[in-house]
Amino acid sequence: MKMAQLPATDSIEELARFWDFHDVTAFENHLEEVAESVFERQPKPLVALRLEPAEVRAVERIAKARGVEESELVREWVLEKLGSLRA
Repeated sequence: MKMAQLPATDSIEELARFWDFHDVTAFENHLEEVAESVFERQPKPLVALRLEPAEVRAVERIAKARGVEESELVREWVLEKLGSLRA
């Protein structure tokens, strides 16, 4: 049986498809250990928000009533506001 060749690509999607159908142990003699990460994901930027304690409690109460996390609720509000600015 002919052995598959390791893909020569930097595409994460292509590599993921390849490894979905191949076992890494079949390629042990072709692999080498690297000291640093080859693929680094960029962290999503965060925005800090200062609220008064009463405002925080209100956000918590509304988020709980909707069954969502506080950050998800605040993000929804920000996106709604940004959408209205574009119109």
